[in-house]
Amino acid sequence: MKNNLVANPKLYEINTRVWIKQFGEQTILSGIPENYFENLANKGINIIWLMGIWKTPVSLIEKTCFTPDLVSAYTKALGNWKKTDVIGSPFAIDDYVVNPLLGKADDLLKLKDKLNSFGLKLFLDFIPNHFSAATRFLKSNPEIFLSGDEELYSKDQFTFFKSPNGEDKIFAHGRDPFFPAWEDTVQVNYFNNDARNFMTENLLRISELCDGVRCDMAMLELSTVFENTWLGVLNTQNYLKPKNEFWGEAIQTVKKRNPNFVFLAEAYWDLEWQLQQCGFDYTYDKRLTDRLASNEVLDVKAHLNADKTFQLKSVRFLENHDEERAVERFGLKESLAAAVLTGTIQGMRFYYDGQFDGKKVKLPVQLGREPSEKPNLSVRKYYDKILLITKEKIFQEGNWQILNVLPVSRDNNSFENIFAWQWADQNETRIVAINYSVTTSQCRLKFEVKSNQTEILLIDLLNETQYVRVADEIKTIGLFIELKSYQSHIFKIGKVSETPSSF
Repeated sequence: MKNNLVANPKLYEINTRVWIKQFGEQTILSGIPENYFENLANKGINIIWLMGIWKTPVSLIEKTCFTPDLVSAYTKALGNWKKTDVIGSPFAIDDYVVNPLLGKADDLLKLKDKLNSFGLKLFLDFIPNHFSAATRFLKSNPEIFLSGDEELYSKDQFTFFKSPNGEDKIFAHGRDPFFPAWEDTVQVNYFNNDARNFMTENLLRISELCDGVRCDMAMLELSTVFENTWLGVLNTQNYLKPKNEFWGEAIQTVKKRNPNFVFLAEAYWDLEWQLQQCGFDYTYDKRLTDRLASNEVLDVKAHLNADKTFQLKSVRFLENHDEERAVERFGLKESLAAAVLTGTIQGMRFYYDGQFDGKKVKLPVQLGREPSEKPNLSVRKYYDKILLITKEKIFQEGNWQILNVLPVSRDNNSFENIFAWQWADQNETRIVAINYSVTTSQCRLKFEVKSNQTEILLIDLLNETQYVRVADEIKTIGLFIELKSYQSHIFKIGKVSETPSSF
């Protein structure tokens, strides 16, 4: 089952409830100016992920959104925040209907048509693990949620809660096994066939509104993970472990109706491969992000030697709504070098709204207003170059290959700091070299020279320079590369007789 996305696509995440206000307080999804998305398409973006468009109850905001840790995060991000700025988590939803403040289903469909006309796909959220603890489904479909009893409730009133509908029922809040429960949510029970069918039906309905879904915390629904998280509760309720994974069945059902629908998993804990085997088209590559942030160059090199199929389904990112902003976490120069890396390897390239402007503030998802940040024009210019270069077809359809980085002398180990690879097709080659260290580094690179000329032209698309080099030298001892701290080359291989018209 294949989707119809280009290979190695670019995704752009938008925090919808905050972002839409720049177009006017009353703007709805169908009223966003066309040129906004046209500009993103022109940069080579293939997918727009509108995060946070579903209806969320407001009744739990006062109770759950002003804990000390959240208040501290609000103050750090938005010093002059007010209570009215707190609009609740977009991942504690009432139902999969469009938030009335953003419009209706028709407005969403009009937006989808607009995006598709520019060659863009629309992704939306699917939040499988839970609904809001105030969802209407607690009354209409209580059987889909994980229930508890008085004994569990008496022992742990942080994880379990009594039905808000005045019924004598106890439910579990949604949770990640490594953290306390989310008190604004109620846990879906994936050992219950009614719940699995209910969530699959939701996926089918969502698939009529968009081109793909980003599935929140997708590993939590894997049977072993779910069992380990809720074993004590499941034992009291006599639920048995299902024979088949929910994701395998659900994805197959949706793709039977719409083979081109795309599934992207937020995934951690080295469960990415298992989720890919369940049918996910793409899975987060958080390990790469962390290794880049920690300057683990050798580990990154080993990481990029993983199975090609796995790499092509991996989602490469430096930031998103859950992560610190890249320029803050990595540092300015480091973040730009990392952007060259993630933008020129195999897999989905994932960018977050504000990343191209060098924004520094990580906004808690519960806030409906963001601080004003002046764009960093040098960051914007650098991303414009990366996006323009990687928009070329060779970076989607070419063959990617890591190059062997060689030392320039026996006593110089700086070559270990340099990443290098090529993209090639029958006619063209691009060579990427990145010095991912604080010191100037040198290496030699051997690669195939397709020209019959004795000299070749190296056109550095990133730095707008060019060099003439001897072909035999590249073939025998390798091209000499010297890069300053966190600097990069992206070379186009040309003939000496060629002169670039412009950069």
